Amino acid sequence: MSPAIIMLVDDDVERCHEETPEAQYQTGVKLLCENGLHRLPKKYIWPPSERPTRTDTQDPNVAGKQNLQLPVIDLADLLGPKRSQVLHSLADACQQYGFFQLVNHGIAEDVIRKMREVSERFFDLAYEERAKYMINDLRAPVRYGTSFSQTIDTVFCWRDFLKLQCHPLPDFLPSWPSSPVDLREVASTYAQETKYLFLTLMEAILESLGIVEARQEETKRKEILKDFEDGSQIMVANYYPPCPEPDLTLGMPPHSDYGFLTLLLQDDVVGLQIHHQQRWLAVDPMPNAIVVNIGDHLEIYTNGRYKSVLHRVLVNSVKSRISVASLHSLPFNYMVRPSPKVIDEKNPKRYRDTDFGSFLDYISTKEPKRKDFLESRKLTN
Repeated sequence: MSPAIIMLVDDDVERCHEETPEAQYQTGVKLLCENGLHRLPKKYIWPPSERPTRTDTQDPNVAGKQNLQLPVIDLADLLGPKRSQVLHSLADACQQYGFFQLVNHGIAEDVIRKMREVSERFFDLAYEERAKYMINDLRAPVRYGTSFSQTIDTVFCWRDFLKLQCHPLPDFLPSWPSSPVDLREVASTYAQETKYLFLTLMEAILESLGIVEARQEETKRKEILKDFEDGSQIMVANYYPPCPEPDLTLGMPPHSDYGFLTLLLQDDVVGLQIHHQQRWLAVDPMPNAIVVNIGDHLEIYTNGRYKSVLHRVLVNSVKSRISVASLHSLPFNYMVRPSPKVIDEKNPKRYRDTDFGSFLDYISTKEPKRKDFLESRKLTN
């Protein structure tokens, strides 16, 4: 942005950006860019108090002083003789950060590379091909869309996405896009790998909480984990193209994720920020690591012991960014409630029972803001 624009008051900033027809921004930011966009349309300009600082958006490749070093959990150690030590580190990461980087996770580099590449190639398809999957039904098994919740967003986000329901895989795979030709094969392989990883992490998290015991007989452990094995999985490929004025907008607004765990695959472009100790801090991508974060359902299940954390996405003017989020929870028709193992006289039940339908009903009628849905589920402050 030029110095002259910076000096303008907010009303002047809005006046110098042309209005974009409703139909045009509903088609997504990728098409806007393909049509030769040079100024940010007013629909994407966030209020000054919610915009990133200019230093946040200047260089997507430089690690800055305001970047957050997340705890690192080594899955190989978790599954080995150091398990008790790593469980302690895992519990600390869930309590203090709500996020951690997972390394030695067992997903082959080739599987990760192909997932990134096929996601990028999907967004490179002609708009007419992508638009086949553009639908406003939040329950649709396949959905291509833009912004955060495009039917009710007052201000749009600089983001397009492809959302795929993944479990049970045989039910949904035939409805996934047939282009690129290898998307179904590559994405289904990655979905199965992340499902297994989710179950491995959930078993460890339940053990860290004392819900599953280290020496508990195998049949009992499997019984506790059965609902998670049958649980929901939604995979979302996100595309954030270069933005002409990134300091006026957001890739995604501050929010928490609805489920138990989200497993995030990033490329090498900085964009994810976490709200930690009252500050927005960027997360530097680690090669071949997966970012894991606590969702609202896990906060409810642990009765607030492990909390979901606000995060947002910034964009830049230089590079596009691709990420793939795999969101996991219990089956859609199950009620999520605090585990009896974490409730007692000193820790009474703090959340209402909830399910996925309640979440969809909420976001269908209200513009998602921060952790508003979770706040609506609380019984006490």
